[in-house]
Amino acid sequence: MFNPSREQVRQFFFDAWRKNRERGVLAGLDAVAIDIILLHPEYHGVLEHAERYQERDYPPESGDTNPFLHMSMHLALEEQLSIDQPPGIGLEFARIAARFRDRHAACHEVMDCLAETVWRAQRDGATPDTSAYLECLKRR
Repeated sequence: MFNPSREQVRQFFFDAWRKNRERGVLAGLDAVAIDIILLHPEYHGVLEHAERYQERDYPPESGDTNPFLHMSMHLALEEQLSIDQPPGIGLEFARIAARFRDRHAACHEVMDCLAETVWRAQRDGATPDTSAYLECLKRR
């Protein structure tokens, strides 16, 4: 999933949830996705109704959190942690997690920096600034 479309990302989460509910084999990203989904019971109803939510928009002005974006951010963070990329993220995450004493809360704290980094890159039409990302984490 290097550059999936919105539809592909959503279908990935719908499929992972369906496999989990049907007691199917979960491996790789499916297993990681299920771990993330299980942390977010507020999204289970969305994932059970693909026909209703596949095309739904979540504009910022609606005030609704986009569950697919949120879970994708979790997935991106887990991938970063698994390979320590950018170098040092594992150490920063461990420091933040120790402070929060709650891995999920620490993920959300780090995801705030990740979201800011991605937003700036999109705004500037540039690649994400990993140095700024790590500096944001150090300030947390």
